[in-house]
Amino acid sequence: MAKLKTAYFCQNCGTQYSQWMGQCKNCGEWNTLVEEVVEKTSSKTPPFSKSKQHVINIIEVVTSEEPRIKTPSEELNRVLGGGIVLGSVTLIGGEPGIGKSTLLLQLALKMKKKVFYVSGEESASQIKMRADRLTDLQNPNCFLFTETSLEKILHEAKKLEPDFMIIDSIQTLQSQLIESSPGTVSQIRECSNEIIKYAKENNTPVFLVGHITKDGQIAGPKVLEHMVDVVLNFDGDRNHLFRLLRANKNRFGSTAEIGIYEMVSQGLKEIRNPSEILITKKFEELSGNSVAVTLEGNRPMLLEIQALVSTAVYGTPQRSSTGFDAKRLNMLLAVLEKRAGFQLGAKDVFLNITGGIKTDDPALDLAVVASILSSNEDIAISEHFCFAGEIGLSGEIRPIAQVEQRITEAEKLGYEKIFVSNLNKIPKRKFGIKIEEVSKIEDFHERIF
Repeated sequence: MAKLKTAYFCQNCGTQYSQWMGQCKNCGEWNTLVEEVVEKTSSKTPPFSKSKQHVINIIEVVTSEEPRIKTPSEELNRVLGGGIVLGSVTLIGGEPGIGKSTLLLQLALKMKKKVFYVSGEESASQIKMRADRLTDLQNPNCFLFTETSLEKILHEAKKLEPDFMIIDSIQTLQSQLIESSPGTVSQIRECSNEIIKYAKENNTPVFLVGHITKDGQIAGPKVLEHMVDVVLNFDGDRNHLFRLLRANKNRFGSTAEIGIYEMVSQGLKEIRNPSEILITKKFEELSGNSVAVTLEGNRPMLLEIQALVSTAVYGTPQRSSTGFDAKRLNMLLAVLEKRAGFQLGAKDVFLNITGGIKTDDPALDLAVVASILSSNEDIAISEHFCFAGEIGLSGEIRPIAQVEQRITEAEKLGYEKIFVSNLNKIPKRKFGIKIEEVSKIEDFHERIF
């Protein structure tokens, strides 16, 4: 006979307490403890169960390449590290309406596999209407199931035996073994455990859609992200068309890769060459514009940096940045004033990376400084110049990683000159673009103006 037990769970971090308290000792949040009824079985498991596993020397372990399923989306394949690994569980999170369900529905319709699409948020007719709008392709092996009961979902999955499974979303599922409402910490933990167990036992890859909190974290216990194999973050600016897919965790590949999509009326469109789209085709040269060569994983791309420097009207200068770290912007302004002698302390500085792209690559520093100096002196930078370099606190231009790939990308897009640090080890092969090596900000300023 099962015995019921009451416990208190923090809705922010998932920590369990035996009694209620105002503040969670683990995460420090207030009023997040909620009482839930958890079910404990009376049978006790032996401390050491019989297992077929045994101790083995690491040298004797035989490794093999993980079999992967290639998806129709090259951007998704890149982020996952080459495709979907059999038996893996992938959690994808993002803002409401950003396109998580659209991305996975497109994947289900284009894959030539038996797909089991479970939705706890939409009816079958709503999903069909969106599918008709997205693409003309219809996967005859795509099966819909609108249900929130975990036991019914797993029962149907075992009967159907799909090659691929999508659950939208994990917060809507409810297990009969837990006496609490859907979306609570205990329900998410129990449902995730059972789904992961099903994926591993049947060697079936599963995609889970996760809601996020107002802080941008995936809702539910933090242990959920530790349990799954891959955690993807799908983000972007609602005012822009571009959506970025990043891997925060990937047991089968790198977490540095990025996938770029464009939201159009037919759904999400892959951006194979983002540099050509993110760079504005200017009809006239304007001050404050520069082009940075950045790197996301092994993928080089060019971004346009815009800066506006003006006299502070209200006495206190404003510092504002979009897509670039505000603290790093303040650091670069301090270096320009202290080390290079540019008087920017009494001026407003506004910085923007076009296209709604956000990146933390330090190689953007040189382009940011070029845009600020260009706007400050109201002198336009040639549209045939691009920049890739990190600025140090002493005003020196530091070397960056994988400079050859950046130079090759700029050369491919027709730029005539790229500015890099003189400390970079440039390959001796001949490039079709002129490479300007600079060491200090003062030297850099003289060469571009």
